[in-house]
Amino acid sequence: MADHADIAVLPVLPSLDLAETKAFYTEKLGLSEVVHEDGTYLILRRPGIELHFWLTDDRGLCENTSIYIRGGGIEALHAEFSMRGIVHERGFEVREWNMKEFYVYDPHGNLLRFGRIPGEAE
Repeated sequence: MADHADIAVLPVLPSLDLAETKAFYTEKLGLSEVVHEDGTYLILRRPGIELHFWLTDDRGLCENTSIYIRGGGIEALHAEFSMRGIVHERGFEVREWNMKEFYVYDPHGNLLRFGRIPGEAE
């Protein structure tokens, strides 16, 4: 049986303007390592998070796309992003599906949901 310990799932999000996406994600979310950028595709990284973006002219794709980022360190991300004023007004709370979550929307409407299991060691 193959060892799957190194498998990673990396979201690929639509972007209406890759320069605007790059500015938001580097300045507001701290994904400051630019792995790839060619005018139609962008890859940004920070420790523990890597996101890919592709260029589109369809705002509806962005406004109907979301990703879920789960695990340790979510409390620290909430504090960091709150200081930058980008956390959605719903706050950081336990939702009815028993996940403690907060939300960030990027400039094009992509929803980033950050969460962890309540009581799980941070």
